[in-house]
Amino acid sequence: MTATALDFDRCYSAVSTRDPRFDGQFVVAVRSTRIYCRPSCPARTPKPVNCTFYPTSAAAHVAGYRACRRCLPEAVPGSPAWNLREDVAARAMRLIGAGVVDRDGVAGLATRLGYSERQLGRILTSQLGAGPLALARAQRAQTARQLLVSTAMPASDVAFAAGFHSIRQFNDTVAEVFAMTPSQLRGRARRSEHAQGTADGPAPGTITLRLQAREPFRGSDIIAWLAARAIDGLEHAEAGAFSRAVRLSTGAARFTASPAADHVHVTATLAHLADLPELLAMLRRLFDLDADPAAVDAALASDPRLASAVATAPGSRIPGTVDPTEMLARAILGQQVSVTSARTAVQRLVDALGEPLPSSLATDEVRVAFPSAVAIASHAAEVVRGPATRTRALSDAMSAVASGELVLDAGRTLAETTSALEAIPGIGPWTSHYVALRVLTHPDILLTGDSAVRAGARTLGIPSEPRGLAEYAERHRPWRSYVMIHLWRAAALSGTSKET
Repeated sequence: MTATALDFDRCYSAVSTRDPRFDGQFVVAVRSTRIYCRPSCPARTPKPVNCTFYPTSAAAHVAGYRACRRCLPEAVPGSPAWNLREDVAARAMRLIGAGVVDRDGVAGLATRLGYSERQLGRILTSQLGAGPLALARAQRAQTARQLLVSTAMPASDVAFAAGFHSIRQFNDTVAEVFAMTPSQLRGRARRSEHAQGTADGPAPGTITLRLQAREPFRGSDIIAWLAARAIDGLEHAEAGAFSRAVRLSTGAARFTASPAADHVHVTATLAHLADLPELLAMLRRLFDLDADPAAVDAALASDPRLASAVATAPGSRIPGTVDPTEMLARAILGQQVSVTSARTAVQRLVDALGEPLPSSLATDEVRVAFPSAVAIASHAAEVVRGPATRTRALSDAMSAVASGELVLDAGRTLAETTSALEAIPGIGPWTSHYVALRVLTHPDILLTGDSAVRAGARTLGIPSEPRGLAEYAERHRPWRSYVMIHLWRAAALSGTSKET
């Protein structure tokens, strides 16, 4: 189901059966009540004549509808369409979710997408039913609702953390979207979701909340993946939780993420609360929270050679990244070496060039942020060991990032990302596509030359030579990245994994 042409019969079928798989993929607006709901809303199913389906909540807002108080449509994961699609609308939604409009305005969003503001407005209104300002406003409303229900932050702090520029703007938006004041929304939503706030209030700059995921959700696998690559001082993994420092637009932050069956529990301390939308978008991408696991698993399980792997690990996700620049550095240092060797090389880089966190953020385990692109470009030759070609590739890549010549973010297409990376001497298809997999959380990448992928294919009785594997995997578009996750797991379980 695309966001540009919603099929009425299919949407109404989802609503009439209260199918939760479609929550977040569209909303149903009911003309008789002037409210919009998620497809699984437990209220009585409206008559077809009263239903209008919108691809985004922002489109429903523009049409004059308010959010349902019973099903809380803003409390669901985002649409998986934005990761599947690479058109302008999808890339815009990814950037809006990361807070680009809040920080840089519509002009900044348009520039990053290569369109004029007028062109971009026309495209988004045509395909999503709302322009960039309305879409950003809906995103702020969603973040505000999340903070009101999950934290004890004062409403004024919630307003600015959600991206609003004034308390009045915050109050007006909450009243218009939810038909409640912030305090009413907080009380009602908490009762509905059985959420708990912090009785005494959080420490300054600290929030605790939940990021929802569609079930099934194997968040523990992401933690294990991150733990195997954790860098001392930068990251810490323990007892099903992962902590690390990140650099955001206006300051640093530290977070701890703990996955559960249908969500990730997050505690974060930020130097500037206005960076919160950016951090939440990073975490959603890190854990691939907007994926549609039911659709992925159903497609892959139809293949007898993958059925057992899917049954063993339903809800597998693509491990993303919170720092595209860091991901690029790690990928270059990990070329043709083991996980252990790559981790040693990255540790050396962080030990030498990592940026100490301010005392308000630092802990015994998390003390530094990953080195900046400028620092790595300037000192790679002094710090990095190994082949000179690899060191030059790292230095050149970081110079390109620092100068703005190379842009790595969720607003890029797969082709744009890989071609820009491969233009740098020393970066080939494996590195470019591995970076794209982790930065874009792209659902349709298969590294046919990866030794662990090929080992996993042999374990599962799948053709393991690059050409044969590529031909086999064609049947699994657009989910080849998830095929690869299962192949990596099969290789690890068989003891043949050398994946970096």
